Amino acid sequence: MDNRDAVSAFLRSRRDKITPERAGLPTYGQRRVPGLRRGEVAMLAGMSVEYYTRLERGSLKGVSDSVLDALAQALRLDDNERMYLYDLARAAGPPPETRARQRGARPTVRPTVRPSVARIIEGMPELPAAVMNNRLDTLAANPLCRALYSEMYADPTCRANVARFAFLNPAGRRFYADWEPMARFAVGALRIEAGRNPDDRELTNLIGELSTRSDAFRVMWGSHDVHVFRESTKRLNHPLVGDLELDQETMSLPDEGGLSVVVYSAPPNTPAEDGLKLLAGWSATAAQDQDQDQDQDQDTDTHTESTSRPSTRRP
Repeated sequence: MDNRDAVSAFLRSRRDKITPERAGLPTYGQRRVPGLRRGEVAMLAGMSVEYYTRLERGSLKGVSDSVLDALAQALRLDDNERMYLYDLARAAGPPPETRARQRGARPTVRPTVRPSVARIIEGMPELPAAVMNNRLDTLAANPLCRALYSEMYADPTCRANVARFAFLNPAGRRFYADWEPMARFAVGALRIEAGRNPDDRELTNLIGELSTRSDAFRVMWGSHDVHVFRESTKRLNHPLVGDLELDQETMSLPDEGGLSVVVYSAPPNTPAEDGLKLLAGWSATAAQDQDQDQDQDQDTDTHTESTSRPSTRRP
């Protein structure tokens, strides 16, 4: 896949964010660029201006790890940005089919949630838990997590995708008390996945949909920032139980195609713990009511079928 535009935009955006003072370079007179000049980046990376110019125009195919390391150091990339640069370089190589044949690998299989993992999250009834992929799709969730994200699940257009809920559903801005930082992290996570798997059509469609329908997403996407979800504190505003301040832990599942288990918890003896207990009670009651409704529907169907069946007795 041709990712030269993504490479070029990322390198320019990082160069624009590095001031000469931060890079340890002297400044003379008035500068016409917000960050470093190409020549300054080339000097810091120990390469010619012509070579760096070629890289910034998007040509990373065949670039060695040592060059990428020098470039990352010159641009002061953090660990996430460095990983993204390497992903862009790998994506600039042979097509996925060719890489798979070269490695003797099997065709890519869409990751699914193993039954054992599903049992684990179901076995944590007091903690909201879910399995997510790198596109921020919620592939499985226990009842308490579904209750926590009830507004997302109530909107079929979200398709259980956190990014769609945050950017396209008005309830998302109220639900996330710290909406803007959360939204930026979501965009940054999608940016990393786009660099890692540029041929993922579902991801491309998701980014296109969000860019078309959300001005906020389009602006954040244009910043080319990258992020990885790790442990954090989430401040949420649930429509039934109010404010919840929950700790989020994200645990990657090895060899599962980018799947992670996300678990929320509340410190003991806090309002958030009380809120989760209330939410668990509401969730259990709602599930019981739903089961009763289904049983009544089945009884009604059975009765209708028995009364409408033609009699086989002879007169």
